[in-house]
Amino acid sequence: LAYSASVRVGGDRMDDAIASGIRRRHNLMIGEATAERIKVEIGTARMPADGVGAVMKVRGRDLVKGMPAEVEVSQGEIAQCLADLTAQLVQATLSALEKTEPELASDIYDQGIVMTGGGSLLAQLDEVLSDATGLPVIVAENALMCVANGAGRALEDPEYRDMVLGMIPVGR
Repeated sequence: LAYSASVRVGGDRMDDAIASGIRRRHNLMIGEATAERIKVEIGTARMPADGVGAVMKVRGRDLVKGMPAEVEVSQGEIAQCLADLTAQLVQATLSALEKTEPELASDIYDQGIVMTGGGSLLAQLDEVLSDATGLPVIVAENALMCVANGAGRALEDPEYRDMVLGMIPVGR
C-alpha cells in the first residue's frame, strides 16, 4: 500500500445528489430507486455538448400539490447535480498522484489508472479523470465486485488483515 485516502463520494452520495437536484429544480420528491435508475440510465460526469443530452421521464410526488407527478429530466441536469461530487473525485485523484512515490508514479504513467467500484460506472467519469490527469483511465472488468473481492483477499492474507480491519468503522 503506497497511499491511502478516503473520499465519501460513492454511488449512494450520487443518488442523494440526483434526488436533491430534482427536488430543488422540479419540486419533485423521488425515491432512492428512482435516483439510482436515473444515474444508471442518463447519469454522466460530463456536461453534454448541447447542454441537454438524453432525456427521461421521472415520476415522483409533487411537493407543492402533494400528488403524483411526472417530469422530464435531462443528462445536462444530472451532470449539474453530480458536478460537485465529480470535482471531489478529480481533486482526490490529483492529490493521490501528487503524493505517490516516484517509482510507483512511473508505473502509473505506463499502465494508467484503473477505477473500481460502482461509482466508476458513471458515464464519462473515466474521460473526465483522464482529461484532468493526462493519464489513461480505464474501468476495471467487473468493477462492482472488485472492491469486495479485494477486501476478501486482504482479509485472507495475514499481512493485510489488520490493515483492512483497522479501516472498518466501529460503533456507528
